[in-house]
Amino acid sequence: MAHRFTEFYSGNCDNAYELLGCHKVADETYRFSVWAPNAKAVSVVGDFNNWLVNHDALQLEDGIWQLTLSGVKVGDRYKYAITTQYGTVLYKADPYGTYSEVRPKTASIVYDKDPSFKWTDDEWIDKQKKTDLYKSPINIYEVHAGSWRRHYDGRLYSYRDLVKWLVPYVKKMNYTHIEFMPLAEHPFDGSWGYQVTGFYAPTSRYGTPDDLRYLINECHKNGIGVILDWVPAHFCKDAHGLYEFDGTCCYESADDFKKEHKSWGTRVFDYSRYEVRSFLISNAMYWMREFHFDGLRVDAVASMLYLDYDRKDGEWRPNKWGGKENLEAIEMLQSLSYRLFDEFPYALFIAEESTAFPKVTHPTYVGGLGFNFKWNMGWMNDVLSYMKTDTLYRYHHHNQLTFSMCYAYTENFVLPLSHDEVVHLKGSLINKMFGDYDSKFRQLKALLGYQYAHPGKKLNFMGGELAQWNEWSEDRELDWMLLAYPKHQAHQNFVAELNKVYKKYKPLYQNDQNWEGFHWLLADDARNSVLSFERIDKQGNKVMVVINFSSYDYYKYGYYMTPGDYELIINSDDSQYDGRNVGVAQKFSTNAEGYAELTIPASSVQYYYTKAPAKPKAKSKSDK
Repeated sequence: MAHRFTEFYSGNCDNAYELLGCHKVADETYRFSVWAPNAKAVSVVGDFNNWLVNHDALQLEDGIWQLTLSGVKVGDRYKYAITTQYGTVLYKADPYGTYSEVRPKTASIVYDKDPSFKWTDDEWIDKQKKTDLYKSPINIYEVHAGSWRRHYDGRLYSYRDLVKWLVPYVKKMNYTHIEFMPLAEHPFDGSWGYQVTGFYAPTSRYGTPDDLRYLINECHKNGIGVILDWVPAHFCKDAHGLYEFDGTCCYESADDFKKEHKSWGTRVFDYSRYEVRSFLISNAMYWMREFHFDGLRVDAVASMLYLDYDRKDGEWRPNKWGGKENLEAIEMLQSLSYRLFDEFPYALFIAEESTAFPKVTHPTYVGGLGFNFKWNMGWMNDVLSYMKTDTLYRYHHHNQLTFSMCYAYTENFVLPLSHDEVVHLKGSLINKMFGDYDSKFRQLKALLGYQYAHPGKKLNFMGGELAQWNEWSEDRELDWMLLAYPKHQAHQNFVAELNKVYKKYKPLYQNDQNWEGFHWLLADDARNSVLSFERIDKQGNKVMVVINFSSYDYYKYGYYMTPGDYELIINSDDSQYDGRNVGVAQKFSTNAEGYAELTIPASSVQYYYTKAPAKPKAKSKSDK
């Protein structure tokens, strides 16, 4: 009989959470298993034994400390008391624990799935299996669960509260997906979930693991996909977590050149250690299998890929080939990609990767990392820099709008306007826009119009749809009171309509991965700060996009486009979106050569739709 931990020790295990942790074997009887390779002794302490060290000692079997214990009940709190080789006793939460005490308490909790909960999202999953993500609309609403909305007394919304309020809101706003910032257990609210202690435990701030399952199930029933922000790059140094778990560097590298992210104050996973690889690969699969997430957005991939990331000369060592790539981390990501798509071919596997590392979204069999999408940080930085620039001088920076098309098809991109852009004194999204009070609203609509028309899937952080003035803070809910003001309500209406248009018109998403879906009409009118291009679907239907980033109205602005008849499908200058109603054409036709003259309001975006010419019918035999 094969060693039951063979795959765990070889780094090829994707279900380590079924082998380690706390598992029920009979009524009030549980098996505790923990990997602590350099511990002198391990015991489990908890409510069931009055927290007495050495009362219930684990035995070392197959290299794993294990014990089957009676008298344990659901809801009991527990930790592992680990005696180090130096005789010190460390009290550690279960690395594979599936539920935790609410912070600031830190114990793991014995938890069993609620037998009354049943998944009812088969129809959704069957649909995803038949869906080509690359040719589908994806517009993601990024959410921090603790600050999207709160109760009047300041209490956090629970997972079930989010079912009641977030799900219908996202559906009304016409987003296709929610991306939750990290939901794994973390001790400090201010880390936003990016400094994790319980990688297998959905944070108890918002309820139980089954409450989270219920939330995702309801999202799926309402046609909304759910993505989890996942953090395999590092972990925090809180005493009860993975930090020097058995008194030695266990989950982190013992090599000072690889051990720590000093600027983040966190430890880096040791990707060369097979047990750590099994821990991480199993963790990704755990969230997909046990909670039915539709995908993972992987945080801080660049920090995983490079040995010199955030390190000065002399603080890192080249790999065996003399390069700066972290070969073990790359191998782990590739292995995870293979397993993820083998079981979940419909998954979204998204890299937050900020460098020019090659082939991030290419398959592993051609040397790629194996992600299927990557955040386009270059587009985000360029376009936000442009929007901050005085409109009088934007002609010097016009290339910041157009350069992204030079590399738009080198990877499969998501265009992110994320939480990272509205914190740490960077200003809210609307506050980044140049101009006076009124023009900031107009500029923001123009920016969003450009984002939704540009090749690539879309992501926007919560609050952007409200045109929120304050920077985001995890300590308070969004400024929902702004919707009492017409300008903010009009902006929200525009975003909802833009989402609807994006999902309705195939030219805006069907050919996101190649030049067949995009054609420049005006790429170089820097002096007037005008852009125009066509998005094209498989049938040749087109959405023509016109964007004026200047502060001037243009009348009888003439240029050449595809000959045909055009119909307006969205106009940010419309009065229903608090526009000025300058007089945009609702319909127009070009001349035979494709020339037309348009009115283009200042700081505005328009989409026009034109159908492909009908193909001539094939001649029948009687016509010959």
